[in-house]
Amino acid sequence: MSTQLTPAVRAVIEHLRTARIVPTVRAADADAADAVARELLTAGITTFEFTATTPGWEGLVAGWTADHPEAMVGLGTVTSTHIAEQALTAGARFLVSPFQVPEVRPVADAADRLFVEGGLTPTELRAAADRGVAKLFPAHVGGLAYLKSLLAVLPGARIMATGGVTVDTAADWLAAGAFTASVGSDLYRGGDVQANVARLRASLHA
Repeated sequence: MSTQLTPAVRAVIEHLRTARIVPTVRAADADAADAVARELLTAGITTFEFTATTPGWEGLVAGWTADHPEAMVGLGTVTSTHIAEQALTAGARFLVSPFQVPEVRPVADAADRLFVEGGLTPTELRAAADRGVAKLFPAHVGGLAYLKSLLAVLPGARIMATGGVTVDTAADWLAAGAFTASVGSDLYRGGDVQANVARLRASLHA
């Protein structure tokens, strides 16, 4: 049975649904991640996740949530309650993990925040989707056919496809039924974020 979602969590889910693409900003340091995020914002992307693998991410999340209220900023690679608590204190609007982290669920629930929990098997994804949004990771392992098979037995499940999703394939994942698609370094590889975002938008409307 699905968990009852609060209005605050539903609002974030709706934001992700509308955004369709949720870039993952992973960088060598906070300054590099900040530069990428600024390029994305300039290009019109207002929803993205920083990652806990980026040194200095706490200040990055805190600064963005304070200075850019128009942006929906989450934290990815949340693998412990400690990271989750730090992210929530910094102001992250949603949390994302690459795999099942049961101990983080009550932390997110207590803060009334969406927790997008990762999984690969139907059992893992069903459990995560029942709590809001599931993250299919790594999505490229099964590919589009696997996502379609999952949705055949989990109709209506909100699944974020992550891992191996590129600027050129994001539209294919959405067409296959993904709730959102997370594009990582491919979106800012080569330094021309504006051009990559424009190409992504063109593919979504093709």
